[in-house]
Amino acid sequence: MAKKRSERTERRTAERELRKLVQDREKLARRLPGGSEELPLDVPVASVIEVRARATPCPLCEGELQLGQHRATASGLRAVEARCQRCGVARTLWYRIAPSGPN
Repeated sequence: MAKKRSERTERRTAERELRKLVQDREKLARRLPGGSEELPLDVPVASVIEVRARATPCPLCEGELQLGQHRATASGLRAVEARCQRCGVARTLWYRIAPSGPN
């Protein structure tokens, strides 16, 4: 017969599983468009970047992102610093200005 696990052991096991889930979601978020400098989201003009960033939910908890600094990088990309209002996780969203054609 198996020995019953203590409450502490059960709690620590659950915490480890939750940390692993968060790490897996973070890895997935970095592989999605806009999640890394290597995979920026294309936008037609700079003025839509903040609108799109506000509409992006947190990949961990689906919470609303509070936007911070929006900057142009040396590589020509735009980076938007954001923090989830629900879980508090900070992240950077990446954009590339790619005009769709003549005006």
